[in-house]
Amino acid sequence: MSDRLMEFRAFRERMNERILKAGHLPINRFFTLDTKAYEDGALDARTKEVAGLVGSLVLRCDDCIAYHLIRCKELGLTDAQFFEAFNVGLIIGGSIVIPHLRRAVALLDELNAGPAPGTDARPPANPPA
Repeated sequence: MSDRLMEFRAFRERMNERILKAGHLPINRFFTLDTKAYEDGALDARTKEVAGLVGSLVLRCDDCIAYHLIRCKELGLTDAQFFEAFNVGLIIGGSIVIPHLRRAVALLDELNAGPAPGTDARPPANPPA
């Protein structure tokens, strides 16, 4: 796994823990809502994570893109499925999405080169992207 990916995961986990320990009820509730939104329901978690990835591309949030890309990889998306999702984000968001698409593909390449999803390097499936 790349240093960049390990740093992203470690920073995200550390800061989520710090934020939650502050005990601010509305923030903690939001984090809980975010976590629950991606659990299986009428739509399965995989479908929800793909939707999160596409939305994140359109919103141009690199941290969110990374989080949802990692989760989608863990849930078994193939490169062909990623590129279908990337295309939807590109169509909805237009050319402004292209720099984020580049970074998403670079991260996908890093994930493909690293350990299999679901290993102990897995980011926690908690609070917001």
